[in-house]
Amino acid sequence: MDQILVKAQTLIEALPYIQKFNNKKVIVKYGGSAMLDPELEINVIKDVVLLKLVGMQPIIVHGGGKEISKWVSLLGHESKFVDGLRVTDEVSMEVAEMVLGKVNKHLVQMVQQLGVKAVGISGKDGATLCCEKKLVNGEDIGFVGNITEVNTDLIDTLIKHDFIPIIAPIGLDKDYMAYNINADDAACAVATAIGAEKLAFLTDIEGVYQNPDDKSTLISVLTLEKADELIQEGFIGGGMLPKLKNCIDAVRSGVSRVHILDGRREHCLLLEFFTNKGIGTAIINDDSILFEHENAL
Repeated sequence: MDQILVKAQTLIEALPYIQKFNNKKVIVKYGGSAMLDPELEINVIKDVVLLKLVGMQPIIVHGGGKEISKWVSLLGHESKFVDGLRVTDEVSMEVAEMVLGKVNKHLVQMVQQLGVKAVGISGKDGATLCCEKKLVNGEDIGFVGNITEVNTDLIDTLIKHDFIPIIAPIGLDKDYMAYNINADDAACAVATAIGAEKLAFLTDIEGVYQNPDDKSTLISVLTLEKADELIQEGFIGGGMLPKLKNCIDAVRSGVSRVHILDGRREHCLLLEFFTNKGIGTAIINDDSILFEHENAL
């Protein structure tokens, strides 16, 4: 009986969050180790399906970088990166599009096995992701795109007809050339364009630390003002820097909350969305209303 009561209390704890986010669009950027471990993978998909079944409108934007690197290597090519972005020649672009397409349909299959409708698209479909060539410090890194516009018509149509859209980050430029797009960039752009209530990044870290060398300094709720301070004071570096800048841009563009979560943790989405304690780091506007249990840094 005690175990049953604990389960009931968990459901009651989730109630205000279910009410707040009912019928709201939420973006899940899926990548990192959570894509490589089959058990973590199915748990992430179960979480997304549950979000859908309790009344939210989830959208998945996925990467596939490690799988792309594997296949580029098998073809005898070396993966090169500039500021964290893959240098994408014609061969790498072809591999990226094939791999991302395979990953995309695999995720669709997993969602539908759980009894929910899903459709996989790339940014090429319906001209959803329009882009231009991205330069890094003036350097041409090949077929890497910078998003210039998100056309939400196809996404809106899928949501209206009760599908979960699953988006691969491939876009088209004005000459209809295909470009590989950083999945973090794509997730932020889509979240901004559709007016998402939440954007959750599944990563290989626990969140943002006030002191990166002290794991006890994990920040639960981070305001834009404090996020800017941490960047300016040099506390944020490596791969976290562009990710946090993306989060800041998304919040400034109207996304209510952006979450950085450890995708290696089982059911991280449910723990963040539906519990008082939550996990990871939430980035919010300086004037956002906090939940009763929250203290922002």
